[in-house]
Amino acid sequence: MNNMTIRRAELSDLDALAHMFDAYRQFYEQPADLTLAREFLQERLQKSESVLLLAADASGQALGFCQLYPSFCSVEAKPICTLYDLYVCPHARRSGAGRALLLAAHDYAASAGVARLDLTTARTNLAAQSLYESLGWVQDQIFLAYNKRVELRTPKPGEQAG
Repeated sequence: MNNMTIRRAELSDLDALAHMFDAYRQFYEQPADLTLAREFLQERLQKSESVLLLAADASGQALGFCQLYPSFCSVEAKPICTLYDLYVCPHARRSGAGRALLLAAHDYAASAGVARLDLTTARTNLAAQSLYESLGWVQDQIFLAYNKRVELRTPKPGEQAG
């Protein structure tokens, strides 16, 4: 797509981001909740807890976004980023927006002194996997990823949380 720009998102982009983030969550079988999507992204932006990159066309219409979460690798003793979210609007798919967002994420990481970008994707998301591999991402063949749900509980009277 000609005249596409990728830039770091700001609070003024929140409405467009929230709609895309809600659609992204629905892709991963979460219920539609635009309010939740907006509040979640607003908090990330206000607290500088993530880096949101926004793809837009020449008229400024949002095409997609990616979200990076800063972290660290203890083994390498260096900062890393997790690319947790990548979404391109249906009308902009196959336009190069996803590729441009991934390249911008890499450029951001290189300029920020990040040693590595990590991501996970659904095993069935073959289109995304093909894109990642075309850009040099390598599927981990050594480590397995695990997760465990945490059931929230209310502290008993006199007990401190955490």
